[in-house]
Amino acid sequence: MNPVDSPEIAQVAAAARVAVSVCHGDGIGPEITAAVLEVLAAAGARLDIEPVEIGEKVYLQGVSSGISDAAWASLKRTRLLLKGPLTTPQGGGYKSVNVTLRKTMGLFANVRPVATFHPYVPTMHPEMDVVIVRENEEDLYAGIEHRQTTDVTQCLKLITEPGTRKIVRYAFEYARHHGRRKVTCFSKDNIMKMTDGLFHRIFDEVAAEYPEIAADHMIVDIGAARLAARPGKFDVIVAPNLYGDIISDIAAEVAGSVGLAGSANIGDSIAMFEAVHGSAPDIAGQDIANPSGLLEAAVQMLTHVGQGDVAERVRNAWLATLEDGIHTPDIVGEHTTKTVGTAGFATAIVERIGRHPRKLRASSLANAKPMAVSIASTVANAAPVTKALVGVDIFLDFAELKPALLGARITEALPKSATLKFITNRGVKVWPQGFDETFCTNHWRCRFMPSTVQAEHGGANDAWVLAIMQSLAASGLEVIKIEKLYTFDGKPGFAQAQGE
Repeated sequence: MNPVDSPEIAQVAAAARVAVSVCHGDGIGPEITAAVLEVLAAAGARLDIEPVEIGEKVYLQGVSSGISDAAWASLKRTRLLLKGPLTTPQGGGYKSVNVTLRKTMGLFANVRPVATFHPYVPTMHPEMDVVIVRENEEDLYAGIEHRQTTDVTQCLKLITEPGTRKIVRYAFEYARHHGRRKVTCFSKDNIMKMTDGLFHRIFDEVAAEYPEIAADHMIVDIGAARLAARPGKFDVIVAPNLYGDIISDIAAEVAGSVGLAGSANIGDSIAMFEAVHGSAPDIAGQDIANPSGLLEAAVQMLTHVGQGDVAERVRNAWLATLEDGIHTPDIVGEHTTKTVGTAGFATAIVERIGRHPRKLRASSLANAKPMAVSIASTVANAAPVTKALVGVDIFLDFAELKPALLGARITEALPKSATLKFITNRGVKVWPQGFDETFCTNHWRCRFMPSTVQAEHGGANDAWVLAIMQSLAASGLEVIKIEKLYTFDGKPGFAQAQGE
C-alpha cells in the first residue's frame, strides 16, 4: 500500500491543521523545498501551505527588503515559516533578508542541533551530538556600518543585557526541557571585555539558577578548535550571533555535511525553520542537492506545532533511507548503495514512511511536548543605575600620519575646559609617548577629559563636548564621530586604550 493511502495517514491528516507560510527560496531552494513538502504530505503532516515570495526575485522587483507585502501579511497571519535558502544580491544597497526576517519577527534564538549518523554518513566523530543555541538579533549582525575616512570602515558590535539574558535563559531552558546535561558559553571576553564580557557575566548569573545543569565557558577560538577535534565533549553551546553562526557550520561539517543540518529560529510568538546552508546557486537545477537540512528543520517545525507523531514518522523514514545507503552525492561513502538526486532521495524517504532504522537510534518524537517560549516575561528590568558623563572620545580624519603633529594641533586648539588624555590609532595609544613603528591610518581617536577648571564647574556636560568640537573644527580638524564616556554606578562604561 502506498503510504499516502494508508488508513493511519488518513486519520492523522484529518486532525487539527496548522497554517504555515512556505518560501521555496532561491538557488537550490525550489528543489529541496519541493522534496521536503512531498515527504511531509506523504507522512500526513496536518499543514495548510501558504506560498510566499521572499528573496532574490523580490529584490530585483525593486523591493529593498526582499520581502513582498503579501509575504509579510501571510507571516503575520500564520506566525510560522518554513523557508528554503535565500540569495541576497551582491553589491551595495542590499541587506540580508535572513537577518531582516529574524530581527523583524523577534526570532531571538537560533537552535541548530548537530548529530552524526555513523557509519552511514562519513565522519571522524561518531559520538557527536551537540545543540548550538545562537543569539539571533544582535552582535555584528546589527549591520550598522560606516565608512569614516578613505582608509577606515567600521562595524558596530552591539551586545545588550536583555538580549543576552533571553538567549542564555533559552539555552538553559532548552537543556532542561530536552534532558541535556551541560551548557557551554563561547565568547572572546579576553579581548572584547565589555561586549563579550557582558555576555559571559550574564551567562554566569543565569547558570546559577540551574544548579542541575553543568555550566562552563570557553574562549571562542580554542572552543571552536575543540569542537572540531573533540565534539563529544560538548552538549549545548550558547554563543553571540557571529560565533554561533561560524561554529554551527563547523559542527555540521564535522558531523558529515552542512547539508544535513536544520535550524529553528524561535521568537516569543512566531517561528521560522530553515536549513543551515545557503542557496548554492552553482548546483541549482541539477537535481543533486541534499534536502536533508531543510527536512530536519521541518521535523523541528512539526514538533514545535505539536505534530510530534508526524515528525517521528518523517525522521525515522529519513534515517532508514540513510541506513539503506541511499545517498545524495555530498554524503557518498563506503556504505552508499545507491546515489540519487534530490527528487530521488525524497521518493526513497516516502517509500520508507512507517519504517524505523535498524542500527541508527530511532527518533521518539510522538509524545514530545513543544517547548513553551515565555522567556521575555522572565527577563527582569535592570536595576536603576547612576549614569554620569565623564569625558568624550572624538574621532578625527587627519591625513598626515604624524601623531605628534596632531597632538600639537589639538592641544593648541583646545579650550581651557578640556585636556587631551591620549590619541589612539586603530585602538593603540600613539600620543603621548608612542612608538614610531606603530602603523597608523588617517583615523584617530582622541580622548578628552574635563580640566581642573571644568571639574570645579560641574565637570563634563553636553555644552562642554560641543565646545571641544567647535574648537577642533575652528582649527581645521575634521570630526567624524564622537562617543561620550560614561560611568555607571561609578564604574567606567568605556575601554582603556591598548598601551594606556
